[in-house]
Amino acid sequence: MQTQSAELYSRGRYRLDQDRKRDGSLRTPFYQIVWYDKSIRQNRNRSTGTDSVREAELALDRYYLQQERGETICPTCSRPFENFWGFLLAKAISDYLIARDKRASINALKPRLAHVLQFMVQSGYEGIVCDEVDDKFIEQFLEWSAKQPVIESKHELGTTEASVRTLAAAINLACKEKKTLFQASFKVRTPYAVNITPTYRSSIEKLAATFRYCLFPASPSGHIWSAKMVERQKLYRHSLLRFLQISVATWCRPDAAHDFSTIQQRGQWMSGARIVRLNPHGRLQTKKYRPSVPVVEKVGVLIDQTEGFFVPVQSVRKAFEAMLKELGLPRQRETGLKLIRRSIAQIARKHIGEERWRQGEIMLGHVRTSSSDLYALFDPANLGIALKVTGEIIDAIEVLALSAFSSTVAGVAPEIQNDETKKNCCKVI
Repeated sequence: MQTQSAELYSRGRYRLDQDRKRDGSLRTPFYQIVWYDKSIRQNRNRSTGTDSVREAELALDRYYLQQERGETICPTCSRPFENFWGFLLAKAISDYLIARDKRASINALKPRLAHVLQFMVQSGYEGIVCDEVDDKFIEQFLEWSAKQPVIESKHELGTTEASVRTLAAAINLACKEKKTLFQASFKVRTPYAVNITPTYRSSIEKLAATFRYCLFPASPSGHIWSAKMVERQKLYRHSLLRFLQISVATWCRPDAAHDFSTIQQRGQWMSGARIVRLNPHGRLQTKKYRPSVPVVEKVGVLIDQTEGFFVPVQSVRKAFEAMLKELGLPRQRETGLKLIRRSIAQIARKHIGEERWRQGEIMLGHVRTSSSDLYALFDPANLGIALKVTGEIIDAIEVLALSAFSSTVAGVAPEIQNDETKKNCCKVI
């Protein structure tokens, strides 16, 4: 933007100027508000929408007060509203959680905003209003969050940025409901810009080891377990075994694995067709799409024998963490409940092939129903290649972990497996 040399009215870092072409002629008759943006290291400009110097000066005053002082300005007389204290950010957060209470994502929204509220309390921002939340506030929040102890990967970079995105959504909802005059003005980075996807994937052998951990508990070094203690450990690890089974069979996300039930009203198990509907009846689909997928017969038998939730506990996270530690699997945020899903996808992709990988994308929930499916209805039974490969993976796991997908918890000790059996396993996948 070519500007004239003589500076007009200015206030703080903002100044009035005119947008001129290289030959000196005006590109637009409207005066521009110009300021230097450190984040992009260049000048930015905003039109005042007027060619009157006086009105342009008032427009700059309004913009300055909105951006630098958080004051709410009357658009008619350009003066701050009298007795206007703004809408409390804490109230906006509370209202947002109430408005989103019935959504499937509420369990993710609550901890994100609780993290913001914790920062507000510890940093003396309890009385801050929505219009005062700017980039400086967000920078302070990010610095504070980075110093918090990491508990089960709660405050890693991607999760911290998720808190910022949710905070922006809360402010924007307050603006939509006329409780505050402006939408969130701070920058929000996308998940793809900050998230680092773990690169570790388990092999068939490592996956089989997770099943053996559940089926054949081994006492810690220096300890001897009685037969009764071994049976007790099998019982303790039964929920984890169930989680592993449904995760391998359907490639689903951890929350969908915990949420799968055979209760008829939920409409998730179509026994005759051997199809699992990962999204229960009445639950709205979210960005984390839950597909309907077929399962192999031996998994179908397991589900038929189940009454209620397939994974009988709300979370297997602690049991999973204990397993990772005992098996010596990588930590440092490389492994978590999604390890099974990622590993199965990695193994299956090699055998499905790139030209047919759309079946894998459907299994993962990365492909939603399209407009064409409204004319030719999608049938999960058409995922024949993905189902065949999944069955081969299950068979390979069972060679190394006998009874991994059996209806019983008890199994045969792994010591009886011979080298020939393991050799045959390599031929399955």
